[in-house]
Amino acid sequence: MAVWLFKTGKNLRGIDGGCPESRNRAVIELGRGALAALDIGLEVGGHAPEHPNGVLVAANHVSWLDIFAMSAVYPSSFIAKQEIKSWPVLGKMGQNAGTVFINRNSRRDIEPINRAVCETLQRGQNVSFFPEARTSSGLELLPFKAALFQSAIDAGAKVLAVALRYYDETGKRTARPSYADVGLPTCLWRIVSMKKLTIKVDFVCVADAAESEDRYALKDKIEESIRAVVAGDADIAV
Repeated sequence: MAVWLFKTGKNLRGIDGGCPESRNRAVIELGRGALAALDIGLEVGGHAPEHPNGVLVAANHVSWLDIFAMSAVYPSSFIAKQEIKSWPVLGKMGQNAGTVFINRNSRRDIEPINRAVCETLQRGQNVSFFPEARTSSGLELLPFKAALFQSAIDAGAKVLAVALRYYDETGKRTARPSYADVGLPTCLWRIVSMKKLTIKVDFVCVADAAESEDRYALKDKIEESIRAVVAGDADIAV
């Protein structure tokens, strides 16, 4: 753990500034290092876009580990709730990587956030967000919010659907890493007390925002594709 914390400090500096390639490498190393330090396995399924620049990534939200898992396989900036800005490691990682922190209770934030995300996508930088706008148990999908999909339409960007699932040492789905109903310390204790934890990241589909009728149609397509994967083996969850 001490070695990881040292490397994390180095990688956080690497994320801050520099060329996009260097920043992406630092983000990947930080994500992989965090999972390795916690002895968490990572499996990847599906195929990412062939041209992985300027992509809006939409995923279901289960745990604070989601950000590390996604960063390990597909580096990007994030749209995240304001509270994360003060969290250790994740907060600094987010600030250096250009994360857009939002007040989930303010509708006035939506228009300027969409403009900022659109400009980021047009610069060729990937942006990830969780359209459920809150964490779930990971065993089901909460309804998606459509508002932030507008940024992909305005930028003419691709949208990548990502499904996140968590498995215990028996290979069954588990909700223990979720912090939907507990605080961060309790969630962390649940995770470190598990014998084994594996995160599966599935690249489900890629949608062309320019071909969507509006943000609601785009949201529905991404939501339905992720829901099908998340519900796939949830009946064996523990």
